[in-house]
Amino acid sequence: MAGASMLAGDRVDRVASVMNEAGVDTLVVYGNAWQNDCMRYVADFGILEGQGLAVMRQSGEVTLYLDSPLEADRASVESPGLTVVHVPDLVAAVGKVLANAGNSRIAAAPMHLLPRGIAARSAELRLTDLTPQLELLLMRKLDAEVDAIRAAAHLADEGYEVFLRAARPGRADYELVAEVEAFYRSKGVDDNFMILGCGGTEVRGMAPPSGKRLKKGDLVTTELTPCIGGYYVQICRTLVMGEPSAGQRAAFAVYDEALVAGIASVRHGALASEVARAENDVFRRHGLGEYVTDAYTRVRGHGLGLYVDTKPQILEDVHIPLEAGMTIIVHPNTYHPAVGYMVHGDALIVRQDGAEVLTGTPRRLFSVPA
Repeated sequence: MAGASMLAGDRVDRVASVMNEAGVDTLVVYGNAWQNDCMRYVADFGILEGQGLAVMRQSGEVTLYLDSPLEADRASVESPGLTVVHVPDLVAAVGKVLANAGNSRIAAAPMHLLPRGIAARSAELRLTDLTPQLELLLMRKLDAEVDAIRAAAHLADEGYEVFLRAARPGRADYELVAEVEAFYRSKGVDDNFMILGCGGTEVRGMAPPSGKRLKKGDLVTTELTPCIGGYYVQICRTLVMGEPSAGQRAAFAVYDEALVAGIASVRHGALASEVARAENDVFRRHGLGEYVTDAYTRVRGHGLGLYVDTKPQILEDVHIPLEAGMTIIVHPNTYHPAVGYMVHGDALIVRQDGAEVLTGTPRRLFSVPA
């Protein structure tokens, strides 16, 4: 806990430095249960329900305003260094605080997520946008953040072992999710973003469980994203119910080649677009270029940290330079016309001359007895 507290303090110091450079006296940061990476960076609190606004002064003092009384009680216990205030009307209460700030120079982040009642007063409050600066802090990890992500990575591997053991013919997809969730909770995992798919060519992606039952010949895909201390690590793998067919093996070979190519292109100074192109070019060489478009897939990877899917997005039109210490996942996940949707991805740390892969689960097409 002392280490976590120290890390939270280091993050606040970084934000205070950014505020000083931007000439900002007061920063207001929004968060909710789905996207709270900026708030967690500033306030070291992850919301489970409702909404919150953290107000930080350049001195490093942080006040957290929450509209849920239960969340306010939890924050008071879990984040004793914070001043926590329960306010049923979040917009009115924080709007008043900002209006009373006098001549303070006020900034906000993420600007596009601000509640409408505050965003509409941007001109009156003279709000400036500090989102880009905070996003850079989220991407440019402290050494202690990298250590936290590395320490959590083995849980992604262990979770996939649980998933493999749970996959049996006749079981419903939600039963696999239940076993993985039970395992993660027993290990102190704060959260786990998990989607999956099972079937054949009719499956176009992954989703939350729907009650579909596993049967012989199915491809069963999953994306596990356990979170420890606020930091997410992800792994993507595919298994077959029974012995893989020749077509499934041939298809998987393309995904494996693309993953290897993507990881090989990761290094300090490389662009996110270069990593995506390395992956996509493999599919193009195999006559599958149509399936790397947004008609069939979303991203070829993304950043990892205090959010399950943060910047940089690994896409051919995203030209963000990778920097040593950034943590990302490379995953050429997409639809294959012969066998259906397949996933294959590893989390890694960007290093000066390459990538340090964090997840150790073998890169193969798994199978379980059918």
